[in-house]
Amino acid sequence: MMTLEQLAIFVAVAEHEHLTRGATEIGLTPSAASAAIKNLEGHFGVPLFSRVGRGIELTRAGRTFLPEARSILEAVRNAEGTLSELGALRTGTLDIQASQTVGNYWLPPRLFHFAERFPGISVRMRMGNTANVILAVLSGEVELGFAEGTFDEPALAVRPVVGDRLAIVVPADLRPAAAEVEVDRLGELRWIMREPGSGTRSEFETALRSIGGDPSKLPIAIELPTNEAVLNALRRSRCAAVLSEMVVAPFLDTGELIQLPITLPERRFSLLQHKERKLSAAAARFAIELKTP
Repeated sequence: MMTLEQLAIFVAVAEHEHLTRGATEIGLTPSAASAAIKNLEGHFGVPLFSRVGRGIELTRAGRTFLPEARSILEAVRNAEGTLSELGALRTGTLDIQASQTVGNYWLPPRLFHFAERFPGISVRMRMGNTANVILAVLSGEVELGFAEGTFDEPALAVRPVVGDRLAIVVPADLRPAAAEVEVDRLGELRWIMREPGSGTRSEFETALRSIGGDPSKLPIAIELPTNEAVLNALRRSRCAAVLSEMVVAPFLDTGELIQLPITLPERRFSLLQHKERKLSAAAARFAIELKTP
């Protein structure tokens, strides 16, 4: 089998057309260089050098092989350079997927800060509900996922990164009725809900049960696939909805929406990664960055 060391020796000797000078260039003794070339010639049965007088010169086969050998060594140097660039975060890609709330509100400024610090890294984020995020990380489509909820997936490493709370909200013109709503009367309202499989939906149902409510008794007017769709429908309805405080905060401030006086337990958004897959340098650094306040 031909080795990279044999190629490097062959090229050095061929370029100098001198065994000793070629060996010295790559830090070998002439005898070691000579043995390596003889092994290469013997393995393939092709003479690469001829002794002419007191010197050596390339054979026809050697002249034909020299450009190929140079090309291989150049490709190796390029590959080493690429690994060095990746390790130093001068190039690379950060692929992540996030559920909508954390992806739309919490992650963007952090991703922008990371991109500013490491401009050679291409940052790509896709969105999906929690179920989609889990599948993407498990399949290897992305290295890191961000989602809310509990995760019964032994292959995933899960690390909480930020807390959030869901808010039950209604349009402002329902203010008088809203003030009287308690947990056991939530079934009197019509609801606009996120789709099954979304973290917001599953977390709300879990939280509601924890304070004595029953999600199955809530009359659902419509299910929608994004927080923004729920929010836009809610503002033009006489329904209730449950959304992250991060999503509804501006509309509570303006008075367009009001929050029901029912406090739901805090939820956590978590960083997900596959336990058995090593992270790229970019993904590993971003995960570390999230630990820094």
